[in-house]
Amino acid sequence: MKLPVLGRPCGYLLFSHPKSPVLCLSHQNPLAKNSAFQPNKPQGRMHATSAVSLAPSTVPSGRSAHAPARPSSSLYARPSLQQMKAERAANRARVYDFLRSLGIVPDELDGLELPVTVDVMRERVDFLHSLGLSVDDINNYPLVLGCSVKKNMVPVLDYLGKLGVRKATFTEFLRRYPQVLHSSVVVDLVPVVKYLQGMEIRGNDIPRVLEKYPEVLGFKLEGTMSTSVAYLVGIGVARREIGSILTRYPEILGMRVGRVIKPFVEYIESLGLPRLALARLIEKRPHILGFGLEDQVKPNVNALLEFGVRQEALPSVIAQYPDIMGIELKAKLASQQSLFESSILVGRDDFGSVIEKMPQAISLSRSTILKHVDFLKGRGILLKQVSIMVVGCPQLLALNLDIMKMSLDYFQSEMDRDLEELVAFPAFFTYGLESRVKPRHQIITKKGIKCSLAWLLNCSDEKFEERMKYDSIGIEEMEAEPSFDMKSLLQTRKEDDSASEYEEDSEYSEYEEDSDDEYL
Repeated sequence: MKLPVLGRPCGYLLFSHPKSPVLCLSHQNPLAKNSAFQPNKPQGRMHATSAVSLAPSTVPSGRSAHAPARPSSSLYARPSLQQMKAERAANRARVYDFLRSLGIVPDELDGLELPVTVDVMRERVDFLHSLGLSVDDINNYPLVLGCSVKKNMVPVLDYLGKLGVRKATFTEFLRRYPQVLHSSVVVDLVPVVKYLQGMEIRGNDIPRVLEKYPEVLGFKLEGTMSTSVAYLVGIGVARREIGSILTRYPEILGMRVGRVIKPFVEYIESLGLPRLALARLIEKRPHILGFGLEDQVKPNVNALLEFGVRQEALPSVIAQYPDIMGIELKAKLASQQSLFESSILVGRDDFGSVIEKMPQAISLSRSTILKHVDFLKGRGILLKQVSIMVVGCPQLLALNLDIMKMSLDYFQSEMDRDLEELVAFPAFFTYGLESRVKPRHQIITKKGIKCSLAWLLNCSDEKFEERMKYDSIGIEEMEAEPSFDMKSLLQTRKEDDSASEYEEDSEYSEYEEDSDDEYL
């Protein structure tokens, strides 16, 4: 039987005769009009019969004609959103369990993108351990676990290594500033390094700056860093000194001007220290800007006043020994006052005078003080005279004993002077024997001039030459000059007078006012 196929020109149709099991193949003429598919015309018996006979052949075997259709399966079928959320929650739970088994508290990691598998998280933890970070270090900043080893950690550490940051310092570096592992080398780190180079910090000093103050890598260029430097230049710090200052104390880059630097400067000025003198102190000792104003500087100033230092002497004390503003001072003062009183017979009032003349005396050890006292007593000087000498020149207690011995030997054997003169001018020991004492003594001996030790020694070479032309010695010439002159900090410096070599200044030598002086 032949039936047409709708929409298939020249189509073929298989059909069977009701009484024959043989299938027949028919060809449809596309030009013929098929009444079987004419909805408005009644169909004949043959078509109806044929339609019925075809029905069984269209139903697959083993399935009822009236059975409900099964949903079609697809290779591109995806899990539902709810299933995905459940799977992510299960993965995170497994990662959290792994971290807890190591002692790491994952509470702060909620909302942070973490590895899906435990193996990847184990790789991150192992890498952090290889850098020297402990579980406690990770717990201090657990967000570091969000950093990929290959995408974040390795590029940052490679860049720091190329700059010259020593691998031995990586552990402490990351403990202080673990956030650096989140940084982009190009976007975050390179601009900061270029800024530091622009501040005249030498290339080989950049890694030392980063090791001292890794937090600088997180600062914005247009923020605190630029304003703190601009303020220092504004108060008189030489621009050419900025590189040296930042190399020795890069923490300045993180100090807020309004909250830290400016209040400090204004307070020290209020004590009587000129701003330009303070600028010079900052050039030499930039770390003084890190002293806490309320918890260190002000209490220490009050302690100095309490122990007999005069208000008007405070600027001189600070200028001579800037570190006195930041040490644990009150306990030291109490201890040293007791030692001076019991060992050298220096009373409370005189103790304040000692601190004014040599603030570093508060840091001298007991053994050092007693050795010098015993030396002077052993050369025939009474303890009472030693007390007068110490009050007049506290530097005696810090001088090299071998040099003191040579100076005293020369005084007693060659200068033919009474010991009382030495008691009256104990600063004699602070002058170089070969560079000043011997040459000048020989000159006045040839000229037959009789003068005091103060008139002989306490002046520059130019002034001494002028004195040698005098017919007589005036009384005013006999007066000793102050041991510290504030003008030395206010002198205009030559353009080529750059900063002191800060590599040699790192130990903060306490006695450097007079190059002729020979100290411990």
